[in-house]
Amino acid sequence: MWRRELAVSAPGKVILHGEHAVVLGKCLNSPLLASIADEDESKSPSVEQLDALREFAGIAAGASAPESLATLAFLYMCLAISAKYGDVPSVEIVVWSELPTGAGLGSSAAYAVCLAAALLMVCGAISCPLQEGESTARWTEEELTLINSWAFRGERVIHGNPSGVDNAVGTWGRVPTLRILLTNTKVPRSTKILVAGVKEKILKVQFPAIMNPVLDSIDAISQECQSVLEAMPANPSPEHYPVLEEFFDINQHHLNVLGVGHPSLDRLCQVTASHGLHSKLTGAGGGGCGITLLPPDTSPLAVEAAKQDLCACGFECWETKIGAPGVTLHSCSSLSAQVLHALAQS
Repeated sequence: MWRRELAVSAPGKVILHGEHAVVLGKCLNSPLLASIADEDESKSPSVEQLDALREFAGIAAGASAPESLATLAFLYMCLAISAKYGDVPSVEIVVWSELPTGAGLGSSAAYAVCLAAALLMVCGAISCPLQEGESTARWTEEELTLINSWAFRGERVIHGNPSGVDNAVGTWGRVPTLRILLTNTKVPRSTKILVAGVKEKILKVQFPAIMNPVLDSIDAISQECQSVLEAMPANPSPEHYPVLEEFFDINQHHLNVLGVGHPSLDRLCQVTASHGLHSKLTGAGGGGCGITLLPPDTSPLAVEAAKQDLCACGFECWETKIGAPGVTLHSCSSLSAQVLHALAQS
């Protein structure tokens, strides 16, 4: 029996808690295991591999529920890591999250990053950085790179062709800290379907000349936004926020052009604009969540009025912050009572 009282978290508070007991076992045929082990890391899992994993787990073909996709990602990563680095010990994986799934908040990436870090650590591919008496610790840059690469493979099981941005943020973290309103439109969407739709639109013969400049502009916005965000921790200035607000507006329009907008997201942007605030979709779009930037001088009355109007639309709204250190190893004694209770209930 193996027992380790540790927890792994990535931004978004997805916790993986290693305890004891169940064995995955090598119940799949060895050719499949070998194909997973030998697979080119630049390629997505094959249809045959995922079909075999679905059959093993009793998941119906085409099932897209978050629980089903999370199970597939776990099985694939556990088998692949075990084949490459040596058997993963018998473990029980308990997942707890504050993030709504399928809403564009990177819940799958946070899950994949935590899962990669936990599995790589228990099989010895990366160290256990937590020293005696420490409550939290992080891995070396080289180990974080390995975690990120495996998390990306897990994301491919879930999304097919993800950008890799979400798992990178989950691995290395976000800076600086920004105040935002986070609004869930409660409109379900599929990242895989939306990404495929954008790809199809770009590849259509008559569209590349139109769509490629849009993508180039989105890339330029991302690069400029990165420069602003990198400058903010060392020299925070009110002048940064109007620039970010303009980026929000332009990017949101571009995303609508790509076909990943939704009437609910348009409504969200209209409501917040009426209170002098700037919003955009987050994640793959098509519903899900939007974020609204809250500059430091934003009136509390304006924030409260915006929240009330958004809730009146049937949306769910929270005032929160973005910014976190990235994937982290915790001792269980350092976890909050809320997390410990959630884990105990699992």
